[in-house]
Amino acid sequence: MTLFNNFFSSLNFSLCRHSREYHDTCVHLFLLVKKAQRIRVLRQNAGSCFSSTTRMHRGVEMERFADEADVVIVGGGPACLSAAIRLKQLANRHEKELRVCVVEKASQIGAHTLSGACLEATALNELIPDWKERGAPLNTPVTEDKFSILTEKYRIPVPILPGLPMNNHGNYLVRLGNFVRWLGEQAEELGVELYPGYAAAEVLFHEDGSVKGIATNDVGIGKDGSPKDVFERGMELHAKVTLFGEGCHGHLAKQLYKQFNLRENCEPQTYAIGLKELWVIDEKKWRPGRAEHSVGWPLNRNTYGGSFLYHLNEGEPLVALGFVVGLDYTNPYLSPFREFQRWKHHPSLMSTLEGGNRIAYGARALNEGGFQSIPKLTFPGGMLIGCSPGFMNVPKIKGTHTAMKSGMLAAETAFNRITDENLQSETAGLYIPEYEEALEKTWIWKELYAVRNIRPSFHNYFGLYGGMLYTGIFYWFLRGKEPWTLKHNGLDSAQLKPAKDCAPIEYPKPDGKISFDLLSSVALSGTNHEHDQLPHLTLKDDNGPEQRFCPAGVYEYVPLETGDGMRLQINAQNCVHCKTCDIKDLSQNINWVVPEGSGGPAYNGM
Repeated sequence: MTLFNNFFSSLNFSLCRHSREYHDTCVHLFLLVKKAQRIRVLRQNAGSCFSSTTRMHRGVEMERFADEADVVIVGGGPACLSAAIRLKQLANRHEKELRVCVVEKASQIGAHTLSGACLEATALNELIPDWKERGAPLNTPVTEDKFSILTEKYRIPVPILPGLPMNNHGNYLVRLGNFVRWLGEQAEELGVELYPGYAAAEVLFHEDGSVKGIATNDVGIGKDGSPKDVFERGMELHAKVTLFGEGCHGHLAKQLYKQFNLRENCEPQTYAIGLKELWVIDEKKWRPGRAEHSVGWPLNRNTYGGSFLYHLNEGEPLVALGFVVGLDYTNPYLSPFREFQRWKHHPSLMSTLEGGNRIAYGARALNEGGFQSIPKLTFPGGMLIGCSPGFMNVPKIKGTHTAMKSGMLAAETAFNRITDENLQSETAGLYIPEYEEALEKTWIWKELYAVRNIRPSFHNYFGLYGGMLYTGIFYWFLRGKEPWTLKHNGLDSAQLKPAKDCAPIEYPKPDGKISFDLLSSVALSGTNHEHDQLPHLTLKDDNGPEQRFCPAGVYEYVPLETGDGMRLQINAQNCVHCKTCDIKDLSQNINWVVPEGSGGPAYNGM
């Protein structure tokens, strides 16, 4: 294996002179070798230890291997990798043996990561103070900040005063996937075991009801449920404590909310969908370090949303642009993707994009509930971290720094309990309430509490303008100290009005230069799934809006063979794992679960 590693590493390094197709082929082979290595390590560690759980696939009965770790972390994003790094930092500092395993459904660390992103470095400074010397890919400090309200033809500048959420002085414009990949490298250097390409599909429980760990999904199962020639059972990973950081609306977190009643004392989470593209533009229009944000057109005043345009300093005239739409919108004819494409035709955007080349596209859901919607974070055997419970500062449009800090706090409290020589636990899986207590004493809690009323303040007759007025008066003067807490409107899925009560929205056809169709966009995300596998999306009834709110063309109405109607076709292979369908579906008929490991988008520095 070492020989293969050296060969493919040197080959990959020298391929800049060769064709892109040849490069991709070799990288694919390299990843297969790495995955084979990881399988071998897991099976060696598991030895002859089997779980008691068996599964029958049409006459094929196979037991699955089980392995033990001190901490298992589900997800390979900023929160999870920060937790893993902090655990190993503490273990090395105190000379303790601690096995930490991270499982990530993407084929590579960072391949499912998508964000704006304007990064606040607070947590990074705490986690890795010498990040600059270690080569962290934070290449673009914000040098210019712009905020504006858009009308159909004009841009109205709004001053950004010090202390307001949109002030980005001291922050960095980053490609978050590259940053996450770098965090993964730091984790591996410390001895963290990373297992990309393994999807955590099931939560395991001890007999006393506490969390025991997770199981990865079985692979090689056909659409009809029968095992294929490549069938292989998933593996079980058991731990003293399991950290769940799957990102927004994680499918295991949904189960844990119900199992432990974690949302009993908080409001329902509310969400948005964010769509993003990367463009290479004319160098004469490139302003590295400029961050632009806008609200208004093409959305009406009662639809929450906004946009960003970041000029990145990545060695070429690159810009990241994106559009966010709150999923509490009411008009079923609204298409977030088409609103995004229409927004790019605003004169202030076209002047930047004309003559440029779009090179990447993606989408993801994000939590917007804030302070009011944070669930209980601890339960016997596990903890919730990062964007899974939702620590995003909505008016700042930032959640990476809070996600990282939550992972660090979870790691610190878990380490203290695991290494306690006088440890006594009432359950087999450790219950660590100290995590929640520690979080409430940090800047995360203070920061989220201060902005708690900004997002729900938009639920008024004046919508956008009422919310901006509230922010300007109460946040600017009181810094969140007003003696009340506003409520959200309830579940996003319950906000859609009947189609008969709403005006259809006529969207212009894409011109293929500034705006584009859905399928050509999905092609730029690198999305790929094994075609012959069990469906990871199920739909009980057909009710229409899913064909518009999905940013990847997964749900499509096609003519019946008889020609006398339409039927809903699910193109699961298009899925970019944004989970918007699971959130926004009116009847809550759609249940998103993980497909086979390595499936989904293949973002490159999104």
